Amino acid sequence: MGVKVAVFGATGAVGKEMLTILAERLFPADEVYALATRKSMGVELSYGEKTLKCQDVETFDYSKVDLVLMSAGGEPSKEWAPKIARAGAIVVDNSSAWRMDPDVPLVVPEVNLDALDGVKKKGIVANPNCSTIQLVVALKPIHDRAGIKRVSCATYQSVSGAGQEGMDELWTQTKGIYVNDQPTPQKFTKQIAFNVIPHIDVFMEDGATKEEWKMTVETKKILDPKIKLFATCARVPVFVGHSIAAHLELEDELSADEARALLRESPGLMVIDKREDEGYVTPVECVGEFATFVSRIREDPTVENGLALWVVSDNLRKGAALNAVQIAEGLLNKGLLKNS
Repeated sequence: MGVKVAVFGATGAVGKEMLTILAERLFPADEVYALATRKSMGVELSYGEKTLKCQDVETFDYSKVDLVLMSAGGEPSKEWAPKIARAGAIVVDNSSAWRMDPDVPLVVPEVNLDALDGVKKKGIVANPNCSTIQLVVALKPIHDRAGIKRVSCATYQSVSGAGQEGMDELWTQTKGIYVNDQPTPQKFTKQIAFNVIPHIDVFMEDGATKEEWKMTVETKKILDPKIKLFATCARVPVFVGHSIAAHLELEDELSADEARALLRESPGLMVIDKREDEGYVTPVECVGEFATFVSRIREDPTVENGLALWVVSDNLRKGAALNAVQIAEGLLNKGLLKNS
């Protein structure tokens, strides 16, 4: 018997991308099911050359699948992930609901694949925050070589990180401005078209937003609890692709040339770093790509053993759907799925 997979939240932007990537990477599934709420029953979705009809998450028999890739938000995940796990399937969840649960592995396959062995505790694996994923893929080889003491980063996050509503709002506001319509913020707190908003998720007591907190605690859980991280997360008028300007303070000296060579040989990364026009990657170039791109690698003379990086990735792919599918591949390769 082969592996049977369900995508829970299949009509959302990330759910659709999960189906696309399962097909692109030739994931060895005998059956793939698209699941969504009752209002989407019968909606047709593409899976490679096949067309899948959405089934209802409420009535689906989860005992007949080995793996559920879930992208439906925190509250549905809290309700459904334990039920699905009790039915015998492993859940790979894209929301923030389970990330900091000590009994749930938080996994980026290029960084901490062995953490998957802990999936047996609850039957759930958490997919990290989109910005955390691309950051730790770039940090891992540097930390292994030179030890990272501290990271200060600013993120420039695309509107697709807020789902289809975020993309629609940018599109509507951009069109409206050209015909003198006053932008009306709905999904975002302020106008997003032709603007930058230094506010993602809710504010916390110390003045950080929850998005900034997520990057800090998730990096510690995935990579090393001793790393100090400070982030400022901003929403920018880009449809797809997150960017991060990261400044590192290392334990040991690592030159820009050494870092460049190291990152070129590291899994999941592509280095494009020439000191000339177009010698770097922007969000436009990363769309549709599996890799996390690193550019603008420089030594930072303001701190001892300082290094600066520009890190760009497709947040719907590596920042969400691709990482989830890579986790699924890891579960399969480790024999952790029922029929693997």
